Amino acid sequence: MKPFYLAAPLLAVFAFGPPAFAQNIYPSKPVRLIVPFAPGGGLDISTRLIGQKLTEKWGQNVVVDSRPGAATIVGTEIASKAVPDGHTLLMITTTFAINPGLYPKLPYDPGRDFTPVTQLNSQPNIIVVTPSFSGKTVKDLIALAKAKPGELTFATPGAGSAPHLSAEMFQRAAGISMIHVPYKGIPPHIKSGKMRAIAITSAKRQNSMADVPTIGETLPGYRAEAFQGMVAPAGVPRMIVEKLAAEVARIVKLPDVAERFQLDGAEPVGSTPKEFAAFLKAETQKWSKVIKDAGIKPES
Repeated sequence: MKPFYLAAPLLAVFAFGPPAFAQNIYPSKPVRLIVPFAPGGGLDISTRLIGQKLTEKWGQNVVVDSRPGAATIVGTEIASKAVPDGHTLLMITTTFAINPGLYPKLPYDPGRDFTPVTQLNSQPNIIVVTPSFSGKTVKDLIALAKAKPGELTFATPGAGSAPHLSAEMFQRAAGISMIHVPYKGIPPHIKSGKMRAIAITSAKRQNSMADVPTIGETLPGYRAEAFQGMVAPAGVPRMIVEKLAAEVARIVKLPDVAERFQLDGAEPVGSTPKEFAAFLKAETQKWSKVIKDAGIKPES
């Protein structure tokens, strides 16, 4: 769970049966899952877990290929140029939906060059405050920010990150103004007592933090969640996309996988390609508006 701190991803066949044939022979060689982040992060962990399950199911190696760089643009561009046979797939996060609004000239078109497969999970961001903050609720925070406009600061893992955009949405919904302080990374420190959680950004409360209310309980309609997902290069046969989606959706709901997600404050999803396509479109539009309205620029 990523906090923001306040304070204070064709074979030629006979016409009488191409879909079934294409699906039955897939995969016919090792499958590469491109992760556009450095090894060891949340998406890398999720991908390796899913890759292991796919290997066990298919009897075909599924390898993780870490291609970090340029806010995921390096790995995403590589995936966009891969042969569209379903043997190279791209694992994505919220950054996939954020980048089109943040970077005016991407070397790929997220909507044209990729086919959505499935959403793995959904993960809220969280507002935490220092123990010295006397307030206990979002209402208290808003009241203080209105009393001291432009004086409170909030920290996130960086300009243009999902926590940063979630915070910008919060400011506009609440009618407040605070100062953004970007950091390279921010550990929560909630369990240790160094920080105190007062709200999460999801539409509903999380089982792992049932006592922490949502921002929407104070500001109706507010919702900002991070996610992990899988897309394929455009042109991958539909039956392969459907097969992938069904298999990955089954995997993310397995008890051991769901438990691993929940350790990070995430909930398994496992959507259909159609559902994920609609979700990605809506997320891209939402974040592009936030970026434009807040005048956010990518970090140099």
